[in-house]
Amino acid sequence: MRHRTLLAAIVCLWPLDSSAELNVSIATFDPGVPEDYSLHQDLDVFPKIREIESLFLPFVLREALVDAGDWGAVRVVPESDDAAELLITGAIVHSDGEKLAVSLRAVDARGEQWIGASYFTEGNYEDLFRRFVDDLAGIRDSLDDRTLNGIVNLSLMRYSAELVPDAFSEYFEQLPEGGHRLVRLPAEDDPMMARVHRVRSVEFVMTDAIDEKYRELHEEVDSVYEIWREYRRWYADFKVREANRNELRESNAARGSYEQLRSVYDNYRMDRLAAQEQDKWIVGFNNEIAPVIERMDERIAEMNGWVEDGYVEWTRILGELFDIESGLD
Repeated sequence: MRHRTLLAAIVCLWPLDSSAELNVSIATFDPGVPEDYSLHQDLDVFPKIREIESLFLPFVLREALVDAGDWGAVRVVPESDDAAELLITGAIVHSDGEKLAVSLRAVDARGEQWIGASYFTEGNYEDLFRRFVDDLAGIRDSLDDRTLNGIVNLSLMRYSAELVPDAFSEYFEQLPEGGHRLVRLPAEDDPMMARVHRVRSVEFVMTDAIDEKYRELHEEVDSVYEIWREYRRWYADFKVREANRNELRESNAARGSYEQLRSVYDNYRMDRLAAQEQDKWIVGFNNEIAPVIERMDERIAEMNGWVEDGYVEWTRILGELFDIESGLD
């Protein structure tokens, strides 16, 4: 790529509102389910519920960002978009209905990581995400307007290059150490840029429609999920109380006596009954929300297919227009 002077980069930058707010994309979380099935019980991992949480929790984070009121558009998306102005990805580290640990990562369009850390709560899940949002805002507030505007512009150029590489690939460069740097921007009246904006506006409509599906999922699952959490809290409390009772009973019984053996058997029996009851709750929870998940998956797949097919057509048309406007054969 040809060398660009700093002066040229400054002259070519579009004037933007210095108070421009970053748009945020939140990818659905990694459910964090170990491949080794033998670990699930020991780690309190319920695969089906984790899959649902990986779709449900990103919307809880979205609401925390929206409530903060100082971000641009905040959307939950099915997949990561490295060209997003600010992309948040996450993985569920632990979730048992009572305690939640989530690994969260925020990266801007430059490839600069803002946050890469785990957050934990023993109660209110909303509090966990509010702490993350506060940390995120602190980093954003430490950046000057020029840097924030540069992130917005770089995101747009990377998006444009995905559509028409020949027209926009020289407006930014990939750095040797990774990440991207904005080099310059097209003129304000660039006709190809105007077309890209129209394409992007259509995609935003589709992305908003997908985001709305996650809202619907949240609304339909929330009450059932809270019942599941209440049961898990009761179960955890039961296990603690039962363990204390059994320890007291065993300590009062002679070693090897009938009373001690009976205590061991009762422990096993109660543990099996509790596990069976838990399995019933899991099945009931899955049955309650399975139709919701299925409808959402089908609708998102349909919209994603439309967007992907549209990308192919948009790329072809924009590429042909670029060739014509550039005087190429």
